[in-house]
Amino acid sequence: MHFLSDELDNYVVAHSENEPELLQQLTRETYQKILQPRMLSGHYQGRVLSIISKLINPKNILEIGTYTGYSALCLAEGMQHDGELHTIDINEELVDFQRRYFDKSDYGHQIHQHLGSALDIIPELDKTFDLVFIDADKPNYVNYFHVIIDKLNTGGVILSDNVLWSGKILDKVKKDDTSTQTLLNYNKLLKEDTRIETVLLPIRDGLTISRKV
Repeated sequence: MHFLSDELDNYVVAHSENEPELLQQLTRETYQKILQPRMLSGHYQGRVLSIISKLINPKNILEIGTYTGYSALCLAEGMQHDGELHTIDINEELVDFQRRYFDKSDYGHQIHQHLGSALDIIPELDKTFDLVFIDADKPNYVNYFHVIIDKLNTGGVILSDNVLWSGKILDKVKKDDTSTQTLLNYNKLLKEDTRIETVLLPIRDGLTISRKV
């Protein structure tokens, strides 16, 4: 679903920061070799993630949903020099692909990969976080929020991707469509939970910024 015309979208991208060469390489190889390459954050959203991270300048970052590592590298651009980025994914086949690009970057030694269920891994992390990015299986978004909120520092930010779900959040929900129903519940939760303040941005497929008060 496109919220802007192609002409306006092209103008927006053309007048935003350029995509770093390493991320261009990662994009090309993802499209050549990996299933579902549309899962990449991509040039424009990646620059959005980068500049948000630079504004926050987080010490510790948590990412739920690594895919091929594009968004992790974008978020790492704003991380403090002694910070850490912990990224979680369930796809064992992508671990080596991710690592190769992480190690090509300036942040390889700061990026820690975790393989398995985020709901199991996050409680075991002896860290609190200044920035969290959620871009994983939609039926668990509410569960992810509940498991991370107490690990988010005051003033910390949660970024939630795909919250407009190609506009499906406006349609009548089918009985077996757990992803759309969960996103509806999640968006309501972010709006109403008094521990955070939230704004939903119509960027690409919807990106919510929630700050812990």
